[in-house]
Amino acid sequence: MRVKIHREGTNILIILACILVVINGLAWLFIRPEAIPVVFTTLSAILYFLVLNFFRSPRRSFAGNRDRVVVSSVDGKVVALERTFEPEILKCDVIQLSVFMTVFNVHANWFPVDGVVELVRHHAGRFLSAYLPKSSTENERSTVVIRTPDGRRVLVRQIAGAVARRIVTYAQPGEEANIEDHMGFIKFGSRVDIYLPLDTEIFVKIGDKTIGGITEVARLAPKHNDSHA
Repeated sequence: MRVKIHREGTNILIILACILVVINGLAWLFIRPEAIPVVFTTLSAILYFLVLNFFRSPRRSFAGNRDRVVVSSVDGKVVALERTFEPEILKCDVIQLSVFMTVFNVHANWFPVDGVVELVRHHAGRFLSAYLPKSSTENERSTVVIRTPDGRRVLVRQIAGAVARRIVTYAQPGEEANIEDHMGFIKFGSRVDIYLPLDTEIFVKIGDKTIGGITEVARLAPKHNDSHA
């Protein structure tokens, strides 16, 4: 698995590096005793490493059976898994599977299923903690609906949190969705909800850790068995 720096972090890392070089340069020139600049430099290195780690972007290849598979869109922990009514787009009962990301997780978002992007919609909203259940409907969010090759509709929702104020969605209506491709990126901690048909077979439970683009979280039932397409 190869890792590179995500394009969303390039400018931030360059600007942060310049700021830290200036601050530490001034500290070493004008502040004494030398123990203080040493502390500045150590803290700066730790800060830069944390931001660098946040914007890592691993290249991942799914090796399992792709037939009707649903993979996690993100790295994180399953915080919700329940039957609910999706009122904005699908307007039917579905299974909601939510994964929460901390600032230490990879924040690239993968497509959870193969198919074609049917709809992309941005919703303005609040910036509550993304761990709260009501963040799914009240927070700033971006919704992507994907139609799978056999006609199933899967809704994915990127949700901003109390810290994350920038949702980036690369998906565009009409384009191909591939579970090995990035759907978007959320900066500095948040969650992603996946809404699945009720007859979907679920492979995870609350508290399970997931890896985006790799962990099989569910498998869709064949289309002819579903009445909630």
